[in-house]
Amino acid sequence: MNKIPTPKISEILKEEFIELLNFSAYALAKRIKVPMSRIQGILHDRGQITGDTSVRLGRVFGVSDRYFLNLQNDIDIRNVEKAKGKVYA
Repeated sequence: MNKIPTPKISEILKEEFIELLNFSAYALAKRIKVPMSRIQGILHDRGQITGDTSVRLGRVFGVSDRYFLNLQNDIDIRNVEKAKGKVYA
């Protein structure tokens, strides 16, 4: 059975939000008043969404304050279940 791979938060943020709204990583960081390194870290899979980042992104993109944090948690749980499914069974 072929399974669809779990997306990364970086892919979702980039493809569904940044590119669609024609933002650059720099413009987004400036708009939400965070260091550029925070956005770059997320986009290059070196950083994760924090509560603070989720609220800031949610306000800019018009989604709930918890949207990105919940998305990150969902991805994390899927990956853990995939990696350790036999242990949990």
